Amino acid sequence: MTPFTQEQVIAAQRANVETLFGMTNKVFEGVEKLVELNMQAARTMLSEAADNTQAALQAKDAQELLALQASLLQPAADKAMAYSRHVYEITAGTNAELAKLTEAQFADLQGKAYAVVDTAVKNAPAGTENAVALVKSAMAAANNAFESVQKATKQAAEVAEANFQAVTSNAVKAVQPTAKSRRAA
Repeated sequence: MTPFTQEQVIAAQRANVETLFGMTNKVFEGVEKLVELNMQAARTMLSEAADNTQAALQAKDAQELLALQASLLQPAADKAMAYSRHVYEITAGTNAELAKLTEAQFADLQGKAYAVVDTAVKNAPAGTENAVALVKSAMAAANNAFESVQKATKQAAEVAEANFQAVTSNAVKAVQPTAKSRRAA
């Protein structure tokens, strides 16, 4: 087998550094989106708290105060669910971007590994066919294992998303009757 040249090693290191910075940039983009979402949520909550406090101070009696409280329950639950959905979308999107980068990096490494094996096979001495077949089999098994993990990860993400949607829907439905009954009282 031919050893790697200095240029090949440098090129591989450059590619790894570029991948690392690409992944780091994706993570920072996700964090930036979360910070923006949190700042927007904090501004909105502060503004609404001021408005709700003013409305509560203007209530003439306990009945009016209870009605105000009941009228605020459903919108608060809806906003909490929307916030959770936004957080989930940001994290899922960042995860998907990282997965794309990882898959691309793996495909590149896999192609290079197959090229090294092909070069080794061409230069292999007679009588090493069994060893070559073993290496090829091991590479195929590793590739199949990676694909299985990749499929399982995608399925788990789909199940998590479905569960998140179900929990969100159930939470909103659970709050609606409570808010309606408080308004009726």
